[in-house]
Amino acid sequence: MSEIFNRLWPDYDPGRFFCELSAKRPDAGPVPRLLAERLERIGLADLRARADAAQNDLIDLGITFTVYSDATAIDRILPFDCIPRVLTAPEWDLLERACKQRVAALNAFLGDIYGKGRVVKDGVIPGDLVYKNSNYRPEMQDFPVPHGTYAHICGIDIIRDEAGDFRVLEDNARTPSGVSYVIENRHLMLRTFPDLMAGIKLRPVDDYGRRLRAAMAEVAPPGGGDDPQVVLLSPGIYNSAYFEHVFLAREMGVPLVVGADLVVEDDRVFMRTTSGLKPVHTIYRRLNDDFLDPQVFRPDSMLGVPGLIGAWRAGNVAIANAVGTGVADDKAVYAYMPRIIKYYLGEEPLIQNVDTHICREAEGLKYTLDNLDRLVTKPVGESGGYGITIGPRASKEELEASRAAILADPGNWISQPMIGLSVGPTLAEEGIGPRHLDLRPFIVTGRESWVLPGGLSRVAMKRGSLIVNSSQGGGSKDTWVLAESFATAGGAA
Repeated sequence: MSEIFNRLWPDYDPGRFFCELSAKRPDAGPVPRLLAERLERIGLADLRARADAAQNDLIDLGITFTVYSDATAIDRILPFDCIPRVLTAPEWDLLERACKQRVAALNAFLGDIYGKGRVVKDGVIPGDLVYKNSNYRPEMQDFPVPHGTYAHICGIDIIRDEAGDFRVLEDNARTPSGVSYVIENRHLMLRTFPDLMAGIKLRPVDDYGRRLRAAMAEVAPPGGGDDPQVVLLSPGIYNSAYFEHVFLAREMGVPLVVGADLVVEDDRVFMRTTSGLKPVHTIYRRLNDDFLDPQVFRPDSMLGVPGLIGAWRAGNVAIANAVGTGVADDKAVYAYMPRIIKYYLGEEPLIQNVDTHICREAEGLKYTLDNLDRLVTKPVGESGGYGITIGPRASKEELEASRAAILADPGNWISQPMIGLSVGPTLAEEGIGPRHLDLRPFIVTGRESWVLPGGLSRVAMKRGSLIVNSSQGGGSKDTWVLAESFATAGGAA
């Protein structure tokens, strides 16, 4: 591989970071070399031209997200990088099993905290971290859900460190987004770069809509029969992920609705149609808890459905993800996940967390304040990369501001060491350069869990940046999961 990399990208230098394409991975067989050779044949000029065509496709298709903090460019496309990320069959086997393990533990944890609370009584996790959490919903207490599934759609953020080892960075159990890009990125590759993909056996990604629809049917109340009515509830066209809502409703073959399209009568949910009211049995909601039902949560919400929680508690409708799942993706709760997995499953985590220091605890607070210049500090309640301070790259003023914020509210902060995220060759302004990556596999759970092969590979498009979030300038790549293990099949790297 090295001679091809030197010839194709003479200035490409991943440094100390694990490179997803050039690292020695016998299970990848000939695929990295084949991919590099094909990129060389295409050439940089044609690569740029095709990449521009792919970006124009995204614009024409309306594949955008919204950044409300940027008044000059509200609607953006997620930058698409045309050099795919490759995961081998054994790597994916580990990731798939680890994601299923983690979701099983998350669902067991949610069922327990809204039930007998054994995990708190047995001292595995502090009670105030659960019951004083802003995402804890007492309305869920003692209300079991079908198959014990609370997080029907979950996204687990995973990184690779300098040695190439996988680590879990974050859990997303409320309303994880980004799966539409996984599928659209594959479509872009098939349309624009068929010669890169020719003859390479990959796990398909087109089954997501059917799998999600089936899981929603599995959790529907008995009144739905063999063909329950599933709908996708969106906040509407001004939501940042509205494109994804439209995309998923189409992929699932279900109606896309807003709150005004639904009505509750006698604790049953109906959808307004041109032919009258039609019963609804499962709601895949992309709406936060606070806005779901103005009779229970925010009375000023114009987005939700009055009476929805009453219908849900009466057992006449299923809501996915269940109300109150946000406790499970709290960044402080994340730190206890290895103990939670061990407690409920009697297993060690298949993929470990990144080491995490909890500032609400005296030891974690002291360590964080003593080592601010070596740690990454994160607010517990934020997402999208907001509020993060990367100590080794922060100015003295930024570090002091971080210290003041932590001291003002220690319970809202965690810290972690700065991990050298793996990199992948990426088409950049200066040519082909290494850019940092993470991965978000998506897990769909009804009776059982299924993991979409690959997931969303997010890439930090800015040179040297470790923040891959779309709201902070990140892009995405197609994630190739090889359908066979070349090491066991006898192939040569």
